[in-house]
Amino acid sequence: MKAEPAAQARLLDLQALDTELQRLDHRARTLKEVSEAAELKERVDEIDAELIAVRTRISDVGREQRKAESDVDQVRARADRDSQRLESGVITNAKELQNLQSEIASLGRRQAELEEVVLEVMERAEGLEAEAARLVTEHEEKAAEYTAATARRDTAAAEIQWDRTRVLQDRERVAADVPADLLALYDKLRGQHDGLAAAPLRYGRCGGCKLALSTVELNEIRATPADEVVRCEDCRRILVRTEESGLGAQTAQ
Repeated sequence: MKAEPAAQARLLDLQALDTELQRLDHRARTLKEVSEAAELKERVDEIDAELIAVRTRISDVGREQRKAESDVDQVRARADRDSQRLESGVITNAKELQNLQSEIASLGRRQAELEEVVLEVMERAEGLEAEAARLVTEHEEKAAEYTAATARRDTAAAEIQWDRTRVLQDRERVAADVPADLLALYDKLRGQHDGLAAAPLRYGRCGGCKLALSTVELNEIRATPADEVVRCEDCRRILVRTEESGLGAQTAQ
């Protein structure tokens, strides 16, 4: 394949722009703002789930507390009725009086036990309410942090996109200076070599694979016309001859 030396040299400009595009794409994929926002969103979602669980437990404990308080009320009401009967003097039988007094004492113990249950349930309810309040506060903080991180992420992404648009415009302009067949070869090689298709021959070394060319290879390139496109024998990338190639006065023919 043949191409004017100036057209071949433009490949290095094109390669620099494509490398910059790769760098921008990599930066867009690895923005710390992206991972930061994702982590905060995950925590916000976790807090939402925790809040639902805690509020469900608060509801359950509320029902448990109402049931315990209802049990206390029932026992207290029964004890009050028995006390009224005892104090009324209606019951005169000694055995019945003894049984009634025994029942009142038993109801008193039962009421005390149930009141302990109510207190324990109330303590659990207070703990859950405190946990819910803590989660609400954390949710507000993390949601605000997430909003700020999202804004930073979007700003960084917009800056990258702006740079990318600018580089693409430059690439289009430079690509217009490269013959179609050479450009096709370049694009094909980019796909085969992780985006690096053209490299300078500098001081007898390939700028792509970084290997030094043998004396035989350098002599062959010296003998090759300047408008002939040469390739590295090791990596097969396009080698662009420059004033730093180390070929001496025979670089251009």
